Amino acid sequence: MSYDFDLFVIGGGSGGIATARRAAEYGAKVGVAEYSKLGGTCVNRGCIPKKLMVYASHFPELFTDAEGYGWSAVKSQLDWPKMISAIDNELLRLNGIYQTMLDKSKVEVIPARAKFIDNHTLQVGDRTVTAEKILIAVGGHPFRPEIPGIEHALISDEMFYLPTQPKKIVILGAGYIGCEFACIMNGLGTEVTQIIRPELILRSFDNDLRSAVQEGMIRHGVNIINNAQDLSIEKTDNGVSVTVITKDGKQTILADAISLAALGRKPNTANLGLENVNVKTHEGAVLVDANSQTNVENIYAVGDCTDEIQLTPVAVNEGRAFADTVFGNKPRVMNYADIPTAIFTTPEAATVGLTEEEAREMHGDNIKIYRSNFRPMYYVLPNKQDRTLMKLVVDSKTDRVLGAHMVGDHAAEIIQGVAIAVKMGAKKADFDATVGIHPSSAEEFVTMR
Repeated sequence: MSYDFDLFVIGGGSGGIATARRAAEYGAKVGVAEYSKLGGTCVNRGCIPKKLMVYASHFPELFTDAEGYGWSAVKSQLDWPKMISAIDNELLRLNGIYQTMLDKSKVEVIPARAKFIDNHTLQVGDRTVTAEKILIAVGGHPFRPEIPGIEHALISDEMFYLPTQPKKIVILGAGYIGCEFACIMNGLGTEVTQIIRPELILRSFDNDLRSAVQEGMIRHGVNIINNAQDLSIEKTDNGVSVTVITKDGKQTILADAISLAALGRKPNTANLGLENVNVKTHEGAVLVDANSQTNVENIYAVGDCTDEIQLTPVAVNEGRAFADTVFGNKPRVMNYADIPTAIFTTPEAATVGLTEEEAREMHGDNIKIYRSNFRPMYYVLPNKQDRTLMKLVVDSKTDRVLGAHMVGDHAAEIIQGVAIAVKMGAKKADFDATVGIHPSSAEEFVTMR
């Protein structure tokens, strides 16, 4: 049977675009449906604008740090609309780059929603298209939990479009997105209260890392209310009123805005017509095997709409592995072990491999921990107490490094390099045999005893 496309991708985010371009390189005729801006969550409502705001939030401290090095005091004020406009312009530039890349790859982009009619047929806007293989790469979206007054709260996407800077903001949730936004807004000069249910932020990360980040955030001025048992939100004439109940009692916080930056995301699989093709899902997530294949032979899925790890580089790798296997005759599967990740908080954190808790559960007492906790040289002259934590989790039987964790400046850049060693199965002896770069914080990873 003849089809309009060899591959049709539903979703023009990072995973979808990477897959489309890789399949096109192998000679496949590819189409992409994207009803919004190209680049998906990462480019438009996530990684990129958030990281640009992280950079912006660091300047006030850099100004004060400079005084310790002999520079005169700097008086500067944030122009919020100018910052937002500059970020928007950069995102438009990136949207254009994605379009250019797809055009060069001869991938047809249809700016419309797609919906399954049958296993090989889609309704895309006012067009009906057919494809031999179809990839679902629709990503996810923030959701509003059932909290009284939740309709008065912003979702994380809306944080990038605030017309004016809030003087006071409440952030709900202990996940990395909430922690990052808490630090961003605090650094930009907003008074921040973060409300979390557990004792510590960043559940599932190494406990030492969690403690170090939380202590650092508090030291930098974020007010963290933990052990929240219940809360409610009310609209006021001047903003919102948040009432929270903890084990210590009830308190009310008045703020200009409240954000649900960290209370989870759900797959964008509604209204795709999955019921028309009987694709299996669980709580909205598309179920796939190791080859990103659904229970329907010619239908695949990658990225945040599946039940795998929700990270942009993971979606990209999943998509390319699919294209290599199906269109490039180079079979491979995504390896989910030892995936590095970073939390762009202040202080920054990054990690790869097993946490201490995971390692002990898997290997019992055959685990050795190496830690280094110090004040970096940079903070000596400004007389600041910011600290860096570095940690290695080692299998004492094999000497293999099972996990590496860091809290401190440039943690993401440093852990990216360390992740190569961990992925290759490096032993602690290999770290010890590596000459450190002095003076640097990174050298601590090869000098810990």
